[in-house]
Amino acid sequence: MATSRALVAFIVLISFFAQIWNSRVKSKVNLNEIHSRSLEIVAKRENPHLMDLELAKLKPASNSYVHELFPRPISGAPQLENATILMLCRNWELPGVLKSMRSLEDRFNKDYHYTWTFLNDKPFTERFKEATTFMASGKTQYGLISPQDWDAPSFINVTKWEECLQDFEDRNVIYGGSKSYRNMCHFNSGYFYKQPLVLQYDYYFRVEPDVEYFCDFQMDPFRLFRENSKKYGFVISLIEYEDTIPTLWEAVEDFMNANPDMIHPESMLDFLTDDKPIGADYLVVEHNSSYNLCHFWSNFEIGDLNFFRSEKYETYFKFLSQTGGFYYERWGDAPVHSIAAALLLNRSEIHHFEDIGYTHVPFATCPESEMLRLGKRCICADSTKTDNINLVPHSCLPRFWKYAGKSFLREYYHPEEYQ
Repeated sequence: MATSRALVAFIVLISFFAQIWNSRVKSKVNLNEIHSRSLEIVAKRENPHLMDLELAKLKPASNSYVHELFPRPISGAPQLENATILMLCRNWELPGVLKSMRSLEDRFNKDYHYTWTFLNDKPFTERFKEATTFMASGKTQYGLISPQDWDAPSFINVTKWEECLQDFEDRNVIYGGSKSYRNMCHFNSGYFYKQPLVLQYDYYFRVEPDVEYFCDFQMDPFRLFRENSKKYGFVISLIEYEDTIPTLWEAVEDFMNANPDMIHPESMLDFLTDDKPIGADYLVVEHNSSYNLCHFWSNFEIGDLNFFRSEKYETYFKFLSQTGGFYYERWGDAPVHSIAAALLLNRSEIHHFEDIGYTHVPFATCPESEMLRLGKRCICADSTKTDNINLVPHSCLPRFWKYAGKSFLREYYHPEEYQ
């Protein structure tokens, strides 16, 4: 009996090794590599420091079963990217400008000292320059926008424009009667990246007056963009006012039909057109086209300037501009940028900064993870506890996650920052 059992065991053992050999031959598996990798994993588990470095790759979350780790404070001169912080503003907005600068300097730029670039269609006053220079931790520079880049194009029918302004104002469309707001949207859509002071940079961080950043960044978003091949970044995504863009999507469809080769094969067209409910609490949005009105709120915007300088984007902008919709209607740069990013980029090139707390009246967002708020020293507005824009029915963020995916590993990770 003992001999029989030994024989069976021997046969089973031989069969086991035969299966391994067959698997190795068929799939070209290198058992030595698997063994070496296994030893590395065991070594990390036995070394607390190496294990901590592995755990640091995970994004902090309220439902995490591991101890969250955060990078140590920056010391010394950090690696910098070819980037600038960009603000389009007026002299009279100085108090709001300084408020935004103070917030971003405290939460991010005091560690990096990136240059602030200010643009205005009127000359900046000496008082403005002095105050902003003192507030900045890095250099400041001031650009004057030419009338050719700021004013309405020559092909705009002034009489028709005046009639449209009055109509929009009578219907109480937001900023419906403002000429300067239309100039701003047209400029932000097709001219900001062409300004002489901006041409030297690869990346920009758009900042507006009277905004606030709730959490420490603990990373360089420009470096994140370069290392992960990102082109466009946002914090808030929501529904646009259709009254401001009644024919925008019609113009976009005409552009797509005229330039089908410019639409990226991995685009996020579905993010723009899918209007199926997501979640238990959803908002049914009536719209007069196949565009679901989702867009990225561009008052917070980090982007690759070379994307906007590309032939695809320039063709797209000129196509839209020639329709006159920026002036006869009130097309905003937010949906124009959003649609361009969604159509012309690979969906993997669009980034949601989920761990940056931010507010621009009337909306605010802050990380939901309590541990993330603690680790990044967030001071969030009381309204974000009950009215976080990411969680309300008119947010488009769940739809973005549906089509772009959601990572649970840090996109920005450097082991030396956790030593």
